Amino acid sequence: MSPEAPQGRGIIALTLVISLVLSIMPMPENLQHYRLQWSALVLIYWCMALPERVGVGIGFFVGLLLDILTGTLLGQHAFGLSVISFLTLKAHKRVRVFPLWQQSVFVALILYVDRLLFFWVDGAIGRPAGMMESWIAPLLGGLIWPWLFIVFRDLRRRFHVR
Repeated sequence: MSPEAPQGRGIIALTLVISLVLSIMPMPENLQHYRLQWSALVLIYWCMALPERVGVGIGFFVGLLLDILTGTLLGQHAFGLSVISFLTLKAHKRVRVFPLWQQSVFVALILYVDRLLFFWVDGAIGRPAGMMESWIAPLLGGLIWPWLFIVFRDLRRRFHVR
C-alpha cells in the first residue's frame, strides 16, 4: 500500500456507527431532551480532521440512517447533518487552529444551527415546537467537545487514519 493511500476507513465508519447507536440508546423520559447530538459531533470532528474524505455526502447518508433509526421525517436529520458538514467544511481551516475552548464555541453554534433546522422542519410539517430543554443539548455538546476531540485525535493517530 502506498504511503499516500487513505487508511482508516473502518475507524471512521465504526465511530459513525457508534454515534448512531448512542443516538438511539434508551434514556429516561425526563432526560430525552438533553440527549447529545452524537452523530453531529462525530461528523464535525471527521469533517475538520479529514475534509477530503468526510463531507456533505457522508453527512447526508448518516442523517438518512438516523432518520430511519429514530422514525423522524425522512430527510430531516439528513438535511441538518448535510448543513453541519457544509458549514464545518467551509470553516475547517480556521477552526482547526483555534484553541479547544474556541472550537467548543464553534461546535455549540453549529449544533444550534442543526437544532434550529430540526425545529424549523417540525414547524413546517405542523408538529408542535420542542421543549425549551431541547436547546440545552447543543450547549452540552460544546462542553464535551474538548474531551471528544482529544479522544478522536488519539484514535486517529493510533490507527494512522489519514
